[in-house]
Formats: sequence, structure tokens, C-alpha cells
Amino acid sequence: MRSEGFAPAAAEVDGADGFAAQIVAWQQTHGRSTLPWQNTRDPYRVWLSEVMLQQTQVSTVLGYFARFLARFPDVRALAEAGEDEVFGLWSGLGYYSRARNMHRCAQDVVARFAGEFPRTAVELTTLPGIGRSTAAAIAAFCFGERVAILDGNVKRVLTRVLGFGGDLASSAQERALWDRATELLPPDGQRADIARYTQGVMDLGATVCLSRKPSCMLCPVSPMCVALRDDEPERYPVKTRKLRRTAQSLWMLEADDGQGRVWLEKRPARGIWAGLYCLPVFDSREALLDTLQAAERKTVLDAPAFLHVLTHKDLHLHPVQVNAGGRALGEQGGWFAPDDWSALGLPAPVRKLLLALSSRPAPGAA
Repeated sequence: MRSEGFAPAAAEVDGADGFAAQIVAWQQTHGRSTLPWQNTRDPYRVWLSEVMLQQTQVSTVLGYFARFLARFPDVRALAEAGEDEVFGLWSGLGYYSRARNMHRCAQDVVARFAGEFPRTAVELTTLPGIGRSTAAAIAAFCFGERVAILDGNVKRVLTRVLGFGGDLASSAQERALWDRATELLPPDGQRADIARYTQGVMDLGATVCLSRKPSCMLCPVSPMCVALRDDEPERYPVKTRKLRRTAQSLWMLEADDGQGRVWLEKRPARGIWAGLYCLPVFDSREALLDTLQAAERKTVLDAPAFLHVLTHKDLHLHPVQVNAGGRALGEQGGWFAPDDWSALGLPAPVRKLLLALSSRPAPGAA
């Protein structure tokens, strides 16, 4: 068993030129070419798609991508928008730090670069929310820069082909894979192939070189794949560090004013659901009840608890319904009618609760 690095035999099969040529030829005939962010050199569209596709399926992103372009057709329009409007359109995609960084990035592009995205990967990484791989995708697709991407799909393809057994939980091993990814790019004299190669290696990981049960018979680089040769493709990539999951119980106040409006508060800029509108959240049922008046406590109804799963944490949510009669429940919130909800950035479990709440009578109502 190899514990680090890559198998020497992998570097000897056809060489880097052969690998890149196979990927380019395969992409021309078998790769994806109809997605709305493909076949364009517009860095705004490429950047928008790259941000949305982080940890999100293509099928989910399609609708959001179209809605964002309809409302924000260019980077200036996005930069000039309010954060609440951006969050409102993003609502449901999750990982809201992406939306926050995206908004700040658009503002930086306008302020620092006169509304034009930088043309090199190095400069692109100076913008909020743009990491090395996203910067490389923009630079390769839009400006033809010879620079490698290394998203999850590409890591899987390259580690299998190379037999790269280095633990990618180690920054040193990830840097080593970056170096190998750069060596495998089309040579300098074939810059025209950079965009197609970049798309091809992404497509290969997304449609053929799957994490489980890869379709090796359909792979254009299977003859040079060390993992296939050793009959252990699912061993790669190696990443031993596991996220430590935690659990937390939260009580959420579903306060209705008797007219269908719900009290929502904007969350702090840091912490869970930062900057989003949310039902008031408490660490215990007792803390929630302490904020209510005596008459309101008589209307309290405990709704069924449910689990909401975040990347690092399991949230056990306990909705508590109450009729608050329209009084203000704090300084950072307000009453919002159902017609208002779609324009707000709402955490997924809150949106779920509000949709259910709108279909039932208010607590304590006759």
C-alpha cells in the first residue's frame, strides 16, 4: 500500500501531453456543453456559476443562476444591490457565507477594478470568496491562462490516474497535487486547449469518475490510470481528517400577530445563519418563555421538534408557537406578512416552518 505521493509508473504512461490530449478530445465529443454558464468568456457568469456550484448540485443551481442573472445581469448590478435582496434570491441554496462573499466580491470588482474582473488567477484570489481553484477556473475559461483547477471532482480524477496516495488533509500533500495538476495541463504552445481541458477534467469527475462505482470502461484516460490498474479506484482521494460533528438544541419562537404576520429578527453578522432573517432563537424553552407576557404564555403550543443538518453540526429545533398580538418583541426585528417572506434571506428550516405556519390558524385564535 502506498501511503504518500504518487506511483512512479503513472508519470511514465503517455506523459502529460497525452493525458491532456485525451481529456480535450473526450470533452469535444462526450463532455457537457449545454449548461448556461458554458460556452462563454464572460467572467461574471463563470464566477457566479463557480460560487453557486460549490457543494451544490448542478440541477439545483440552474434555477438560481437564471434568477440571479435576470435580477443582476452584470457585476455592477450585483454590487449596487442591498444585502437583504441578495440573500433573498440566494435563500434555499445554503452556505450563506458564499452569498455574503459574492456580494462583497462584486463590490470589490467595481471599486478596485472599475467593474472588470482581473485577468490572472493571482489577482483574482485577492477578491473575497475566490479561492485558488475558483480563480483558476475563471482565468482558464475566460482568459486562457495556463493554470490548474483542483475542485473535488478534479482531485478525484487526478489522484486516481496518478495513484496519488498522499493524504489531502495535509497542506503539503495538497500542494504536491497542485504541482502535478499543473504539469498535466496542455503545454504552453496549446493555450487554445486550456478552456476545453479545464471543462473536460471537471466533466470527467462529475459524470464518469464518480466517487463510488466509477464508469472506468467509459474513461478516456483509463489506460494510464494507476487506480484502475491496481483495481482500487475507490481508495482515492485519501483524506483522513474527519470533521468533528457536534449537536445543539435550539428553541424557535413562532410568534404570530393574529393577522398572519410573523415576527422575524435579523441575525448577528457572525455565527449561525449570520445576517439572515430568522425566528427568535433561544438555548432553552425556559429562556423563550421568559420573553413572553402572561397572556401570551396561555397561547403557547409546542410544535413537533425536527432535525436540521449542517456541515459540522446537527441542530435539534423545537418550534414554539404563540399569539403575540402584534406587540414588538425586540429592537432588531419586525412583523412580516407572507408576501414579504420571499424577498428575505431565510435559513432553510425557517422557510419550512413559515410555509407550514401560513397554512394553519394562529395559536389562540378562535
